[in-house]
Amino acid sequence: MQRPPELTDRHALSAHRRRAARMDEPAWFLHDEAKLELQERLSEVNRTFTDAALVTGHPELWRDAVPGARVVEDTDVLDLAPQSLDLLVHAMSLHWANDPVGQLVQALRALRPDGLFVGVMFGGQTLSELRTALAEAEARVTGGLSPRVAPMAEIRDLGGLLQRAGFALPVADSLKLPVRYRSALHLMHDLRAMGETNALAARDRRAPPRALFGACEAVYAENFTDGDRMLATFELVFLAGWAPDESQQKPLRPGSAQQRLADALGVEEKPAEDDATARRD
Repeated sequence: MQRPPELTDRHALSAHRRRAARMDEPAWFLHDEAKLELQERLSEVNRTFTDAALVTGHPELWRDAVPGARVVEDTDVLDLAPQSLDLLVHAMSLHWANDPVGQLVQALRALRPDGLFVGVMFGGQTLSELRTALAEAEARVTGGLSPRVAPMAEIRDLGGLLQRAGFALPVADSLKLPVRYRSALHLMHDLRAMGETNALAARDRRAPPRALFGACEAVYAENFTDGDRMLATFELVFLAGWAPDESQQKPLRPGSAQQRLADALGVEEKPAEDDATARRD
């Protein structure tokens, strides 16, 4: 079977992460927020986990996020034994995965029945302003476009990926974090300090035109300001699903209800309107 083209240049991604870790002032504030949110969600699960693993490309940041968890590198093939875990956390790496569904399938295989998967990643609204500003600036400067911001999945699609992978009781929700910057260049500096700069396999490897970032700054200032600051949106998407087990709740079969909805609501049931009448209204 022919392998699909790779989305991410893993060598470049690793280099960007190492560079960020060496910086005097790395920008880990989004990881800190993601970690706190994830820990709060786990605290609400009425379960004691004894065999946990944590998949991440930032082990120095996430090593203590789940006490006792084994840290696993976010490679295309995860170092996970089948049915060896009752909890698997995937932390801030899925948005760079070449095969997100494959990552979820591997996570499911590593879980015992009724084991829990929890993930957090950047979602589709992340850097929407920068994506638009760079695209318009490049069209003005060169008359063309090249991939400069990684595509990120929308929350509705990510919930569907959990189902495709085979998880039971899938849940996806998001947290939007608006961040204000003095300039687009300050935002790009933060992305470098996060290890989140362009690592797309299809990126243009040539040095960008000198005029590109000046044009990007102008487009950004024209369209995405909040007072005297430029606005950047980051979206954290949280995923949760359970390895199927007979003990889990099952949806009722259609037609198996014991009471009419109208009776439960205490209202009179009325016949449905003709479709043509409903359309005219």
